Amino acid sequence: MAYSDRELLARLIECEAGGEGNEGMAAVASVVMNRVYTPYGEYSRVSNGGSIRNIIYQKGQFTCAMETVNGEYNPQNIYNMNPTNIHYQIADWAISGGRLYNLGYALWFYNPFQNDCRDFFPSEVGSLITKIGRHCFYNPTEKYLQT
Repeated sequence: MAYSDRELLARLIECEAGGEGNEGMAAVASVVMNRVYTPYGEYSRVSNGGSIRNIIYQKGQFTCAMETVNGEYNPQNIYNMNPTNIHYQIADWAISGGRLYNLGYALWFYNPFQNDCRDFFPSEVGSLITKIGRHCFYNPTEKYLQT
């Protein structure tokens, strides 16, 4: 299925953070758009000048963009989402340049399934900036520049 960038982002927002409230969904959208527009490192090359599609579909990045995980069907994927008006509103806000001020330039998030966030994202390419809902968010470090 060929979804528009807006549709892909709305579906990813719902899938990755649908239960995290407006701030959590906006944070996930901010991370995607930060990756789209970062001027350096891996995501700069992947976005190829601003491609939301390339960022969302980059291999191994978003579980919700994968139809299979560990060789098994992933029912929690963007193709099974039914975005509502709020998901589209947040996607539009992010695409038009909206970002959460407390997120900095976060390029990663994850749900640790515990109360505490680790200080660094794997390989120390990101350092903890904040926790919103159940997700930990990470800004790039100098090490990320080498990716």
